[in-house]
Amino acid sequence: MLKKLLSYFIPVTIHKKNSRYSNRLEVTLNNGSLVLDSKNTNYSYGSLQRILRKGLNYIGFERIRGFNNILVLGVAGGSVIKTLTEEINYKGKITGVEIDPAVAEIANTYFGLGNAPNLTLIIDDAFEFVLKTKEKYDLIIIDIFQDTEMPTFLFRDFFINRINFLLNVNGFILFNTMTLTNEHKERNLKYRLKFNSDYSVRMYPKVEDHNELFTIKKLM
Repeated sequence: MLKKLLSYFIPVTIHKKNSRYSNRLEVTLNNGSLVLDSKNTNYSYGSLQRILRKGLNYIGFERIRGFNNILVLGVAGGSVIKTLTEEINYKGKITGVEIDPAVAEIANTYFGLGNAPNLTLIIDDAFEFVLKTKEKYDLIIIDIFQDTEMPTFLFRDFFINRINFLLNVNGFILFNTMTLTNEHKERNLKYRLKFNSDYSVRMYPKVEDHNELFTIKKLM
């Protein structure tokens, strides 16, 4: 109780863990709630949960409740899964892919990720997983970072085309990006041009300062 009260004045570190993929991970009590951070950015809950909640709201909570199959690439602490299951009341299937077993361990221990009844969590590289899966999805959430860096494969034609292939007609991609430099902004503008008239693409800049969201609907 004392730590929770103190956290309204200063962040209180609860757990630290080194990670092969993210270097240092910290579970912190901040304003009475647990968050997961890397060295330089928020990984789950906190601002990241707000960012992805906004993206889901742009798509529409009622529409999402009608989906059958959701893929989450980059689970971290599982805040977006909590939003899907507890706030949106989504009852369909969720497949979560997380490359970092250290993150998955923290998610289960501190954030109750294993309690999500409709979640299948897979420890795998997102790029490898999308090559192997034979399923199709109504919503694909892409939220992959290594601290403040985004893997370059996310913006490559092959990965984009594969994600598009896995998406059902009238399905959505929700892609969370970080724009810290002008180069990042130019990268995102080029990414938008990858989608032809078969898709409806919307960009939402400056979500929580440095994040830019894409919602992409497959029309046909």
